[in-house]
Amino acid sequence: MACARDRLEDILGRLEARKSDERVFTKLYAEAARAAADAADARRKAGVTLGPLDGAVVSIKDLFDVVGEPTLAGSFMRRNAAPATTDAAIVARLRRAGAIILGKTAMTEFAFTAIGDNPHTGTPGNAADPARIPGGSSSGAGVSAAEGTSDIAIGSDTAGSVRIPAALNGVVGFKPTARRVPLAGAFPLSPSLDSIGPLARTVAECAAADAVMSGMDPQPLKPLSLSGLRLGIPRGVLFRDMEAEVEAAFENAISRLGAAGPRIEDIAIEDLLAAMRDTSLHATIPTMEGAEIHADWLDSGASLSVDPHVSGPLSRAASIPAPVYIRALRRRGELAAALDERLSGFDALLLPTVPILAPQIAEMADEKVRDHAEGLLLRNTRIANEFDLCAITLPLQGSALPVGLMLIGRSGCDRRLLAMAATAEEILQA
Repeated sequence: MACARDRLEDILGRLEARKSDERVFTKLYAEAARAAADAADARRKAGVTLGPLDGAVVSIKDLFDVVGEPTLAGSFMRRNAAPATTDAAIVARLRRAGAIILGKTAMTEFAFTAIGDNPHTGTPGNAADPARIPGGSSSGAGVSAAEGTSDIAIGSDTAGSVRIPAALNGVVGFKPTARRVPLAGAFPLSPSLDSIGPLARTVAECAAADAVMSGMDPQPLKPLSLSGLRLGIPRGVLFRDMEAEVEAAFENAISRLGAAGPRIEDIAIEDLLAAMRDTSLHATIPTMEGAEIHADWLDSGASLSVDPHVSGPLSRAASIPAPVYIRALRRRGELAAALDERLSGFDALLLPTVPILAPQIAEMADEKVRDHAEGLLLRNTRIANEFDLCAITLPLQGSALPVGLMLIGRSGCDRRLLAMAATAEEILQA
């Protein structure tokens, strides 16, 4: 294994070569990263380790606090914000585990939208095809993990913002159960639905990062055979408008997983999905919570400087009466409990992470095309957030562009889901 400093210098050299058109990273901590790499190498030489992340190059989404600088959250509006007085909780935990924090990655403004574009900082091109969207809101994280400018990228996921870019760029992305990982020092979108999760090339790397960020002892995942497990496929609305390449890759994956001995059967959840959609007839919980978070600039008229794809939904949600929001929260809790009961006999759900391949960036100039694409990108991933579940996306083989398979587990069953995913990963890569 190459020493940490050599690997870091290779990455920094790649980034230096493209610095005139850098869109994946918004900030680099080159000297601090070099110091961390040297310290990791010294520990390794002495036979000492801080764990599986010791010497790993990690990028963080541009919404995590780093002491001494304002947290931009993808918005130039925050350039004059007060500097952070402490690192975000997950940044501090990653540093203590020996991770090399390389820099901050691009994101959509205030973590809105699933496309991955940002009119202020530019749009990172997809790692598989730079002319295509990276997915959002953790756009730079998805590209960084896929192109190898970080070993692990840390993002946030409120409706799919880790899993969408992971799927579109061809890497693993894990969304933990909400509140498993502390949100302190992470600029919020929706405190009720926000989760912090890793993107990486393997399940093991994601599991190690999740353990560190959640405060667990990062023990290796114990193998979990799929034989005898009961896996549900929620066919119906979640499978509509699926592109042929995605469908073929998904069905091939199900066939290969089925050979390992699980019981794979359809499960009906359409009624609960429809009921959850009804809670968002006026506005979604994230937009209503976001309208409160951003109330100051919404009231001041400063929204003219914000991406209209962000300011528009927030402005509309700002006029929603408080009882509507409270009712939506209560109804969400009821529906989450109902789905949990329905899943009691299942070990996980299986479905395509997103039903389409990454569209061309140029196509997003047409608002109707953009709205349709965004709806499809969010449709499958958002249920894990709305119903308070954990979920992971795995890259599938057999298509020209990346396709993701999503496994969804019950609330709090994160390590079990990761163990299942590690086994599935091994089967799918064989």
